Amino acid sequence: MDSDRKDWPLFPQAGYDSQQAKQKPQKEEPLLLRRKKKYECEGMRRTVRAVLLVHVRGHPHVLALQGETGYTLPGGTLHPGESERDGLNRKMRQFIFNADPSTVCEWRVGELLSIWWCPSFDGTSYPYLPPHVTRPKECIKIYQVSLPERCVFAVQPNVKLVAVPLFDLHESPGAYSAQLRDLPQLVSRFAISVYEPARGGS
Repeated sequence: MDSDRKDWPLFPQAGYDSQQAKQKPQKEEPLLLRRKKKYECEGMRRTVRAVLLVHVRGHPHVLALQGETGYTLPGGTLHPGESERDGLNRKMRQFIFNADPSTVCEWRVGELLSIWWCPSFDGTSYPYLPPHVTRPKECIKIYQVSLPERCVFAVQPNVKLVAVPLFDLHESPGAYSAQLRDLPQLVSRFAISVYEPARGGS
């Protein structure tokens, strides 16, 4: 193993399942208007996202949520005063659980992989803060999160959980957002350890 790179354990996609989560109530106000009002009350929106990796026959795949507007990483908005790691763990508790209540389902929030900035409310993001932007509207921090060998994901009814191959992000970048397109390079900093289920196990 490469001693200069930290280990990132990957387990087979077949060990994971998804269930439909309770649908969040629909909001009447348009998204841009809600974001503007919240910005006026709380300041810059702070968002955290998780990079969750699994493998399919030894090939790393990233778990993404596919909706009407494209692909996003799991996560969400932080509460005022909430730290990034506390907030991401809160979001993961809403997203990851174990169907067997007698078994502990543990994930681990690891390194900060990248930071993105949104100069406006439309969601367009950059991996740097443009020098002319003095009041960014959103800061997005993307973290490595190591998954347990088995768990269940709670997915909202209006999105689909998909496993996107890293080689697809690299070879067909036009289909994905910039935040996803950068992942193969960011993941290369780690020593990927591919695990298979023990023979004879359930």
